[in-house]
Amino acid sequence: MSAEISRQRERLSSGRPTACRLPAVVCLLFLSVSGAIRAEHAQTGAPRPAQTNFDDVEIRVLPVQRNVYMLLGAGGNTTVQVGNDGILVVDTQFAPLAPKILAAIRKLSDKPIRIIINTHLHGDHTGGNEALAKAGPLPVRIMAHENVLKRMTARNQPSVSEASLPLSEYFTPSRDFFFNGEAVVLHHVPAAHTDGDSLVFFRGSDVVSTGDLFTPGSYPVIDLQNGGSVQGLIAGLNRILELTVPAKFQEGGTYVIPGHGRLCDEAEVVEYRDMVTIIRDRVQDLIKKGMTLDRVKAARPTRDYDTEYGTDTGLWTTDMFVEAVFRSLVSR
Repeated sequence: MSAEISRQRERLSSGRPTACRLPAVVCLLFLSVSGAIRAEHAQTGAPRPAQTNFDDVEIRVLPVQRNVYMLLGAGGNTTVQVGNDGILVVDTQFAPLAPKILAAIRKLSDKPIRIIINTHLHGDHTGGNEALAKAGPLPVRIMAHENVLKRMTARNQPSVSEASLPLSEYFTPSRDFFFNGEAVVLHHVPAAHTDGDSLVFFRGSDVVSTGDLFTPGSYPVIDLQNGGSVQGLIAGLNRILELTVPAKFQEGGTYVIPGHGRLCDEAEVVEYRDMVTIIRDRVQDLIKKGMTLDRVKAARPTRDYDTEYGTDTGLWTTDMFVEAVFRSLVSR
């Protein structure tokens, strides 16, 4: 790793090395935006947070490994792979940020965007699809699991232009192709954050882009309205760990780009997986004792994790996480 890349990583990913925390601005936006996953907001287009002025948002670029970069803004993280074949983009943040994302990409490469991958349907990850797809002279393939397309075109969803839809869908457990000198593998994770989640593994660069299956710094959003479940979420975190290999002292090795927050490695995914699993087990035990939802909440099964992941404000609170885990388990 070059000294310059090391300096950029230190500047953009500063924080406690063994605890993946969201930068303050991104954390506030995540709680406001990803919280759109509440039943009444579970739509393709996540609503804009009222306090956000997109004109003031800065898109920051972090070199990850080889030809893969991470873009941080006001929506979900964007992954960019560059090379002779063109540009591949994973998740496109909010539509109003598309010009800034394009400007950031142009600093990395003057090649055209050829492929966009959506890890799931939410608007803070798909909002810029159309603008990025129309930015160059060549056609762009927008890819996602088939459930993403089904959800985005469902009658109860807001109208979405055809140009923004992931019409290159896959329906098998995985899909792979070769681009920019390396294999790119999409792994479907059923019934996790949603029912259409994809992990994107850049095999040569050794980087995994997770979407909102992994959002260190806050409790995971389980979008029950769009097919999510706590069991599937844990399975998704375990799938990430099947792909990652740490370097010395469990640091580095495979890098993990989360749906929101700073760059991580395997150790931080293990910590997060263990947290979700322990809380799942606690809630399950309380359900077996015949406790109602209100009594489960009163028992505070998240109590020793709340300082790290919890919040009582915003649109996705600790209380809502516990309720999602409870309802996910009782509906099995």
